[in-house]
Amino acid sequence: MDCQLAVIGGGPAGYTAAELAGKNGMKVVLFEKNSLGGVCLNEGCIPTKTLLYAAKVYDTTRNALKYGVLADPKGVDLPKIISRKSKVVRKLVLGIKARLAAQQVTVVTGEARIVDKNTVSCNGETWHCGAMILAMGSETVIPPLAGLDGVAYWTHREALDCRQLPQSLTIVGGGVIGMEFASFFNSMGVQVTVVEMMDEILRGIDRELAGMLRTEYARKGVRFLLNTQVTGVRQDISGNVAVSYRNEEGGGEILSEKLLLSVGRRPVMRGAGIENLGLELTERGRVKVDAHLETSVPGVYVCGDLNGVSLLAHTAVREAEVAVRHLMGESDEMSYRAVPGVVYTNPEIASVGKDEETLNAEGTDYQVIRLPMAFSGRFVAENEGLNGVCKALVGNDGRLLGMHILGNPASELIVMAGMMIEDKRTLSDWKRYVFPHPTVGEIFKEL
Repeated sequence: MDCQLAVIGGGPAGYTAAELAGKNGMKVVLFEKNSLGGVCLNEGCIPTKTLLYAAKVYDTTRNALKYGVLADPKGVDLPKIISRKSKVVRKLVLGIKARLAAQQVTVVTGEARIVDKNTVSCNGETWHCGAMILAMGSETVIPPLAGLDGVAYWTHREALDCRQLPQSLTIVGGGVIGMEFASFFNSMGVQVTVVEMMDEILRGIDRELAGMLRTEYARKGVRFLLNTQVTGVRQDISGNVAVSYRNEEGGGEILSEKLLLSVGRRPVMRGAGIENLGLELTERGRVKVDAHLETSVPGVYVCGDLNGVSLLAHTAVREAEVAVRHLMGESDEMSYRAVPGVVYTNPEIASVGKDEETLNAEGTDYQVIRLPMAFSGRFVAENEGLNGVCKALVGNDGRLLGMHILGNPASELIVMAGMMIEDKRTLSDWKRYVFPHPTVGEIFKEL
């Protein structure tokens, strides 16, 4: 069978590429071995945010009296929360199927095998394609901990389907995924301990704001062990998990009902016959791509987590758009200058552009402008007794170089800052825009 474009992987990069190519008249076949939507939709972005929103509703109910509202929360129905999560995922998967069908994209469920740059086999059938987009995504890293083979542990996948709350939970890894689960289970009343080998949580997020978020969660009862190396795990006769660790203060052991491993993700470089393409790799062993996401093999593109540049769903979507447009002969290039990063804790934390560590390493002169989120009347009205920070990093020419926000709704605000950074605009440009009042975003005019 013949097609103009073969897309391997049905996550954000894959389904975006397939839909856009189909919309522009290309004959497309998309191969997905599991479910459309990939990790993001089925066991990542969407399900975690569904759980986190339930936790936020519960937090709001418990603190309703601060706003003069009498409420009597009876607790949570975890099985119902999990069932709603699954319903949301099913609904969105069906939406992707409908969008692909509308563009006449052929979806093949099965594990594709790359024969060469113009040939893919799947389910005993062979497809000949003019171009290929690889979007196989990433996988969870399982650390080689002593004793792990004898322990029943969670990854994000098992945590998302938990239908009975543990009394205690140890999370190994204080990155985005670890902190979002720490937020959820802390709101649910679980005693949470986060073990992180670095000297601060949320590597890649502004250190100052990451420290403030950690302090907030420590106040809520989360225990943090930083600069701490896990040396082994074991399961005792009662079924609890003991995590042994070592840090500057010596060694110790944490005993908890459940263990969640969250030390990161890596591109899927095995299987699917990628090795048959002879792709050039970077020094880090990732697939090398150019500004159009094209590899060293003409007509073969790599988008999303697989290229290892930015393991974020929204990056994958944009990369897919650039790749397809290049295929169609249009002028478009990928820019990573203003890719937002968001941690959907409560409060949220969001960053875009460069942080102070990066600017200092580059030797770039900059100015820091900090404003408490209380500068926004809307924020004060909706966040009784809480505050946050809006932190802008500005170059000598007035251009915005980085923006870092702690406080709700940081995830919705950060895109405005990203647009300014991408377009190399100055803070004074914000002064010319009319913001609706009252909104939290008005704080940008105060910088």
